Parts: sequence; C-alpha cells; structure tokens
Amino acid sequence: MKNIIKVLTFVTILLFIDSCDKEKEISSINETNWKKRTVNNFNSDSLVHGQTYLSIYSQIYSETEHRILNLTATVSLRNINVKDTIFIDKATYYNTHGEAIRTYFDKTIFIAPMETVEIVIDESDKEGGTGANFLFNWSIKPNSTEPFFESVMLSTSGQQGISFTTQGKTVH
Repeated sequence: MKNIIKVLTFVTILLFIDSCDKEKEISSINETNWKKRTVNNFNSDSLVHGQTYLSIYSQIYSETEHRILNLTATVSLRNINVKDTIFIDKATYYNTHGEAIRTYFDKTIFIAPMETVEIVIDESDKEGGTGANFLFNWSIKPNSTEPFFESVMLSTSGQQGISFTTQGKTVH
C-alpha cells in the first residue's frame, strides 16, 4: 500500500511539473490559420502601400489603477472593397511599452472583396497590457479602397459585462 501511495504521489508531482512547463497556446497565432491565406510569389511593385495603427485593450483599469480587468479582443481585418482583393503584408502586436510582442504571419496574406479576417487576443493573454496596439502593413491596387481595421473588446462576469470598440487610423 505504501508503494502505491509513493507511486501515485510521484506521478502527481510529474504531471504538475509538466503542466507548469507548457506555455498556453494562443489561438490566433496558430500557423494553420494563416497558411491558407498566404500569397505565393507576391509582387507588390504596382500596388499602393500603407500602414494602419489600431489600439487594443487586452486589459483595462476598473475602479482604481490597482484593479485590472482582462478583456478578450476580436480584431477585424476587413476588405470593404466590392471588387479588389487587398493584401496584408504584416500584422505586428505591441505591448503598452511599445515593444513588439509578436507578428501574426511571416508572408503576405490576401483578403477577398467584402471578406473579414480576424485575430483574437484571448482574455488570458495579458502580454499587451492596458496600452496594446497593432500596426498593419498593407497593399492595395491604385485608386482602391483602403482596408478597414476595427477591434471589439469585451469581458463578462456573472451578469456584468463590458464591451467597446476601436477603429484603425492610417499612419502617414
């Protein structure tokens, strides 16, 4: 009986250590989410290039600066053009201190006319902090409509909920 208890204790400790070592997977950076959108042999010489800034709040202050509420952010990359495909060359996520946390794809992706692609910042992903933001590099055909970037942040607890939106601003 003592040996069984020792073995069970040892196995429990190993499982606990193993679970502590694993980083939580962040759903929206899964490579398979972006591979199907990759543009191969992309030549952007004839396209107009731009950048858009989008503020994201993965955390906000609640009641005081000492109480922080975690939020889920849904970032929408929208092609509001009815006939032309747009291209997103890079999506970089920055934290409150202006440090690049991650990029979401390493090759140009396409977004078809009137299509929306989303990036989700999980509620448990606190890396961005209260002043997180994205910088998107994009390419479009000349005289075409620029992409539209928007985010919806929300959190619910019991019967309480908070939600708000932000919109991208073109960087010149």
